[in-house]
Amino acid sequence: MPIWKDSVPRKSKAIITGVAGFAGSYLAEKLLSEGLEIYGLLAPPEKTDNIAQISRQIHLDRFDLTNRAKMAAYVKKIKPDYIFHLAAMASVGQSLRFERLTYEVNIFGTLNLLEAAMPARNLRKFLLVGSADSYGIIKPKGKIIKETDPFQPVSPYGISKAAAEYLAGYYLHQYHIPVVIARSFNHTGPRQSDNFAIPSFCRQIAEIEHGLRKPQMAVGDLSARRDLSDVRDIVEGYFLLVQKGKPGEVYHLCSGRTVSIKSVLEKLLRMSKIKIRKVIDENRLRKSDIPVLKGDNSKAVRELDWKPRYSLEKTLKDTLDYWREKVTE
Repeated sequence: MPIWKDSVPRKSKAIITGVAGFAGSYLAEKLLSEGLEIYGLLAPPEKTDNIAQISRQIHLDRFDLTNRAKMAAYVKKIKPDYIFHLAAMASVGQSLRFERLTYEVNIFGTLNLLEAAMPARNLRKFLLVGSADSYGIIKPKGKIIKETDPFQPVSPYGISKAAAEYLAGYYLHQYHIPVVIARSFNHTGPRQSDNFAIPSFCRQIAEIEHGLRKPQMAVGDLSARRDLSDVRDIVEGYFLLVQKGKPGEVYHLCSGRTVSIKSVLEKLLRMSKIKIRKVIDENRLRKSDIPVLKGDNSKAVRELDWKPRYSLEKTLKDTLDYWREKVTE
């Protein structure tokens, strides 16, 4: 299959939804380094800590993705060359607590953005960030997942991300919006919210080291195995996708290997300056958790020339150091 080549000219206009989020902030830094003009969209209550160093270099707007009229006016005003749709209710745990809100933001927010993009004649690529959680529980356990495997989501988050992909496919074929889909597997790193396991571990370790809590770690089920990448590698994949990704195609961004949450925690505990005891927290256990997620990244490697650069140890150390600094502040 030939590579769909589409170089990104400097001074191109790019909309990033979720610009102040975990991955969004790294993407903004990447696009600025490539000379793009960034229009960042924030949710009304969203903090801007992650983009504090670059906020003066970005055109920031703040409104709800579910506001159809405002979204249409926003895209019409900017006339973007690229749209990077990262904004979402992005936590499985939060989706279980706020189910309807997850559907409203992840499904109808995506629908509003796709509708708004229809008249954008100079739009070169629309990157939709999907999720491996849409696959649900894969059988047999440990199977390497390919882009062609079916969806069987088991959480509101997974359901909403699958629905967003179906919407994108419809708008591609019906209205020729040049959508390319990044189906991202788990990724972590500095700036990730401690609603997620690894930053939660890191924050607890940092607080213990600073004497802010007892030397014990509250944990949930550690048996799950995840295909884990560094956020900086994932963002590099997003940029490559708008250059080389073919509209209508899905690309896995993942490491291609799995690691248990238990082994991740053990690596972090070895980095701690204090001996810490693990304690099971019943509130952190989830019935719908997926035992194993492992992806095949060969398509992204082959067609995008994408290659993960960060080792797991480097990612964990950087994340722990980030939380050490946050706790000190």
